[in-house]
Amino acid sequence: MDKEDRVLRLQKKLEHWIEHNKEHAESFRKAAREAEEIGLVDISRCLNDAAKGMDDISALLEKAMREMS
Repeated sequence: MDKEDRVLRLQKKLEHWIEHNKEHAESFRKAAREAEEIGLVDISRCLNDAAKGMDDISALLEKAMREMS
């Protein structure tokens, strides 16, 4: 496998991870809303923090994608 193929493969992985993380973050936010609705405020905060963490990770992966361009 030459360098160009390896770069393309890495770009595909990054794209997949970014999309996957965004899906997880949205799922965490939905669960946070549900937790808050039933009075689990501390759990809701934790889930929102987890969603924020996923957003931060996605931002780093997006930066890596830009660096490859």
